Amino acid sequence: MRTGRWLPAAGALVAAMALLAAPVPDGARAAEGRCGDPAQRPWCNTGLTPEQRTALLLPELTADEKIALLASDDPFGGPLGGFFEDAHADTNRGIERLGIPPVYMADGPAGVRQGKATALPAPIALAAGFDRDAAALYGGTVAWEARHRGNDLIFGPTVDVLRTPRNGRTFEGFGEDPYLSATLGVPWVKGAQEQGVMTSVKHLAVYTQETDRLALGMKVDPRTLREIYLPPFEAAVKDGGAATVMCGFGQLNGRWACQDDAVLNKILRSEWGFKGFVPSDHTAAQDTAGAANGGLDMELPLGMKYNAFLLKLAVAQKKVTQAAIDGHVGNILRTMFAFGVFDRPAYPNDLSRIDRTASETAARRIEEGGITLLKNDGALPLAAPKRIALIGRAAREAPGGFGSAKVVPFTTVSAQDGIARRAGAGTAITHHDGGDRAAAANAARAADIAIVFATDSQGEFFDKSCLTLECGEPLRGDQDGLITEIARANPNTIVVLNTGGPVLTPWADQVKGIVEAWYPGQEAGNALARVLYGDVDPGGRLPVTFPVAENDAPASGNPAQYPGVNKTVTFSEGVMVGYRHYDAKGIKPRFPFGYGLSYTTFAYSGLKASTKAVQVTVTNTGDRTGVAVPQLYIGMPAAGVDVPQPPKQLKGYTKVTLAPGQSTTVTFPLSARSFSYWNEEAKAWKVADGCYKVMVGASSRQIAQTGTLGACG
Repeated sequence: MRTGRWLPAAGALVAAMALLAAPVPDGARAAEGRCGDPAQRPWCNTGLTPEQRTALLLPELTADEKIALLASDDPFGGPLGGFFEDAHADTNRGIERLGIPPVYMADGPAGVRQGKATALPAPIALAAGFDRDAAALYGGTVAWEARHRGNDLIFGPTVDVLRTPRNGRTFEGFGEDPYLSATLGVPWVKGAQEQGVMTSVKHLAVYTQETDRLALGMKVDPRTLREIYLPPFEAAVKDGGAATVMCGFGQLNGRWACQDDAVLNKILRSEWGFKGFVPSDHTAAQDTAGAANGGLDMELPLGMKYNAFLLKLAVAQKKVTQAAIDGHVGNILRTMFAFGVFDRPAYPNDLSRIDRTASETAARRIEEGGITLLKNDGALPLAAPKRIALIGRAAREAPGGFGSAKVVPFTTVSAQDGIARRAGAGTAITHHDGGDRAAAANAARAADIAIVFATDSQGEFFDKSCLTLECGEPLRGDQDGLITEIARANPNTIVVLNTGGPVLTPWADQVKGIVEAWYPGQEAGNALARVLYGDVDPGGRLPVTFPVAENDAPASGNPAQYPGVNKTVTFSEGVMVGYRHYDAKGIKPRFPFGYGLSYTTFAYSGLKASTKAVQVTVTNTGDRTGVAVPQLYIGMPAAGVDVPQPPKQLKGYTKVTLAPGQSTTVTFPLSARSFSYWNEEAKAWKVADGCYKVMVGASSRQIAQTGTLGACG
């Protein structure tokens, strides 16, 4: 648990958290915990290791008690949890007879989905921040609120790598690059678990679309699996110490995700050394014996496959051994011991203990850091216009995704409220919802500047059928047409996008400015106003590529790739995912991966490269303080005809704030893994012979400094 500084502007919360996180003597912990007296229950002795304690407790459980620990048993949780204000997503009620406490669980990739909570910006906005510290803040904020709603475990973060921008859950993850997803997932996990709440990284191993998700068959070659889809989970386990890893839906190469021995037992446990437990996504368990033998520890939301009748029958029929059941129970108990669940009081469900001011500050800062300026023809920052026309319903909302990542906010600051507060009494602000296009154009024509708000609609259960704004949110009408009309009426038109991922922008050349604000969370208006007025520099860079045309996007135009044929998807693109796809095919994107503008300018110089690290100097060449996000890409040599490499791969990034004229040298550490590819024949990471190109710049398509390593004669 964290004992140091967390939210610099929230002294009261920091102090409270430090007190709660301070270590206590073993005797005191045993006395205040729920396990009981070590003299009567030797597994309650905190001087023993989690493994030793588990070995002492496991033989005391009856067969029925063991099975009871293998599933959630809360009929008001799971899919029904959203209908009950204080319902947990899932609950395992423990075994009171032996001092095994309940485990209460909550959905948490974007905030706590349990009654009202702080609605943080969507995880895709966090990804746009390219900021590890912000990821730790995000995870810590979610966990802090989760524990004060009485939860021991939160389902998050979502680290599934984006394969298609049509995916309904694009907003819930960290974008299209495995390195970015991995390096944000680790601090998210650490930040959360330092608050005394276990995390559940999801959804292992490949989860890329909502269409047919419950029955989808996915054909993925080993190299693509290892290089694209597994690295975020590997990092969360090895570097983040994630307590649990949630298995998902569908079949990977013929094996159901929640009974995939090759992934759950051989890779996750044997290869990566995972010591936690594996819960299922809701209803993802398919077969009692298959799940028990394939690596699933806890079925959610109820014991439909893991119940006394089916498990005892499987043992009697010798389809499952008692040792396998004991192994799953042991994984759960060991994890609970390791994370102190036995040795502390139950967390109270007490909203009054949540420092909402601190959480709101976190939400605003994360959003400011993720707001991405895509175009600016001198319109921004706002120069105190006297008349502002706000167009679009989203100006009065805080758009967000739906499903298990949906959060009901404590409060919401709309863009209209935030801009009006920042503009002050001397500015006339009008709003038109855009339903009557002619009236909206008249309102824009009468203003000094027009700001059009456009949004898409994303969420669990459904993919988007296309990438246009109209397709993504048909109830709002022709938003592309509205933007064009407003741009004709007012030459000073700015578009604010509230989207969960990439959308088409056919009007990009017609407007003065484009701001991608994502799904902004409850501090939407305050964060946006501060960026628009230049109180803070727009800190975001794109974690996803924006295409020019529909079929430019990855997995487009080939039904076998997406959405699949006969509920089977073939990942024939291999490792050419996201910007790798655009680079390999020579497709010019509208806005490339890593791209985002500042209100100042930066120069890069002095590249120094070795196999251990790359250094470069970044200088603010403008007249304002601003945020730079230097990015390191490596171009790797092909390891034979059958192992093509993308032109570049992200291998490092950092985020720096520089005053006018200020320079700093940034270092990107490297390891052998930075230069490795997955060799299918050797079933191992290998470094190919040849020339490696080193590239540093402001985005994947704005390379400012280059160098080489290896055999480049």
